[in-house]
Amino acid sequence: MSSAAAIALVLLVLAGTNVWVHLGPARAHLLTGPLAAVLLLSVGRASGLTWQELGLGPQTLLRGTQVGVAVATAVAIGYAVAVAIPSLRGAFRDTRYRLGLRAALYTALVAIPLGTVLFEEVAFRSVLWALLARDFGVVAATAVSACLFGLWHILPTLDLARTHTSMPGPLTAGSRRAVVTVLATVVFTTLAGVVFAELRRRSGSLVAPIGLHWATNGLGVLAAARVWAISPGPAATPEDSAQVPSVSHPLWRRRVRRPWSSRS
Repeated sequence: MSSAAAIALVLLVLAGTNVWVHLGPARAHLLTGPLAAVLLLSVGRASGLTWQELGLGPQTLLRGTQVGVAVATAVAIGYAVAVAIPSLRGAFRDTRYRLGLRAALYTALVAIPLGTVLFEEVAFRSVLWALLARDFGVVAATAVSACLFGLWHILPTLDLARTHTSMPGPLTAGSRRAVVTVLATVVFTTLAGVVFAELRRRSGSLVAPIGLHWATNGLGVLAAARVWAISPGPAATPEDSAQVPSVSHPLWRRRVRRPWSSRS
């Protein structure tokens, strides 16, 4: 398979997956991510990429694991400090993360790794990055994959504006608030994409960005659930109670069915 065909196929899978996780049944997302990741890896291998080029070679596994653990630990410390300081807790007050312990653990340890992190890292930092780096160089690979990663988050951005308590007021499509929220999210996630790509490049392993990506999202859910538990604030409305995180998007942009809602 030629590089051009492989890149086109990767972009097609990305577009289809982005739409599916918004319109398809939420229960299917835990399978969508891993299956789509396997498909993309197959495309990469068919185009001639080695496992090392895909960031999955055994030679760099230890190094990637060390870096991944280090950055995840740094994120954990940062979240712990933020949760401990009352004035910083507002950053975590998204009503979708007002969860019981079991629901929060399920989201952080199962839904996010399988439904979000695995697919996004394989797509953007493994297959797409490797294809672009081979033909256009590392700088182009990082820039293009990071920009596409930012655009990937346009659809779920409105969820943040609807449910985060630090963003009061109605949200309508095309409103100034909607535009600002979308632009800010795209810029932030593009920069995050650069950081993830650099971790992948410097460590030579996909494990490193997986560690940071999961820590940012998964530990963020646990931090948010903890904030709601220790300072619940006003009672949630029925609509708020129904809002819970989804496996298809990064921190503060998910909706996952809450299987223990009646028992948490």
